Amino acid sequence: MQSGIPGKKCGCIVFSAEELSNCRDIATMQLCANKLDKKDFFGKSDPFLVFYRSNEDGTFTICHKTEVIKNNLNPVWQSFTLPVRALCNGDYDRTVKVDVFDWDRDGSHDFIGEFTTSYRELSRGQSQFNVYEVLNPKKKGKKKKYVNSGTVTLLSFKVESEYTFVDFIRGGTQLNFTVAIDFTASNGNPSQPTSLHYMSPYQMNAYAMALKAVGDIIQDYDSDKLFPAYGFGAKLPPDGKISHAFPLNSNTDDPNCVAIEGVLEAYFQSLRSVQLYGPTNFAPVINQVARCAADMTDGSQYFVLLMITDGVISDMDQTKEAVVNAAGLPMSIIIVGVGPAEFDDRDRTVSYMS
Repeated sequence: MQSGIPGKKCGCIVFSAEELSNCRDIATMQLCANKLDKKDFFGKSDPFLVFYRSNEDGTFTICHKTEVIKNNLNPVWQSFTLPVRALCNGDYDRTVKVDVFDWDRDGSHDFIGEFTTSYRELSRGQSQFNVYEVLNPKKKGKKKKYVNSGTVTLLSFKVESEYTFVDFIRGGTQLNFTVAIDFTASNGNPSQPTSLHYMSPYQMNAYAMALKAVGDIIQDYDSDKLFPAYGFGAKLPPDGKISHAFPLNSNTDDPNCVAIEGVLEAYFQSLRSVQLYGPTNFAPVINQVARCAADMTDGSQYFVLLMITDGVISDMDQTKEAVVNAAGLPMSIIIVGVGPAEFDDRDRTVSYMS
């Protein structure tokens, strides 16, 4: 009991909880109605459905509302999808109650009637068993000749399993971890302590710390521990050609490094041989990893690209296009910003990606 004003009771709040089942199925269904009661004085009815899951204590909890169909006694609602555990918490015989209302602008929706079903009944799909009489208990008690307030028919019902990323990993999906590091001049001269690429004998620089923090976690899910590692935004020896996807180990045929320690070793070696330059182009390395992901769409492989950078993306339009093209592939992109630069543009890019 909660008291707000001394001497006066402000009521109480009761919390009820129920353990959720581990059911991963999602149900998609569509319903229609026929000859619903007319509730509006100047029109017909504006019907919508409200689905309730029954709880262990006998109460009901709303789990879905359909859209409103205006001025129609024979509405066909759009199909909708909801988790099976939201509908019945994995108990296929648990009662599902459905109320039919006539929508009113002021929120005082008129009750047309109700019916009950269950997940097991709904899963039969379109059949004679899924045509429900909509009953109004008050009308039924007052009118001897009352039959119903219309009928609701299930038009379609489909169930699919919704797997999580962890389920895929448990099922054998292998992670392919790729690293891309920013070698643009905005990072500062690697020989100077102020540089984000400074190789101190006493501690790791910002790039090495970010790489190790993320890589140490992901590498445990990569069975072969071979990580392609690239740099972008540098001039390469011997001709000073600018590259936005060069292998850190200098091996264009095999850019793999052994474990995170191997990536760090190749990164430090590249710092000694390349010239930091620019611009900060993301699209080339994203497209490179996307091409690999495009060849592995059977669920056996998943690609994770870690991009570590210090500045504003120079090829924003191309980067957005690359991300959009990769959206349907088994691939994720992690962008880690280091240093004091503003990351507003990158935040917008991450939002665009999501």
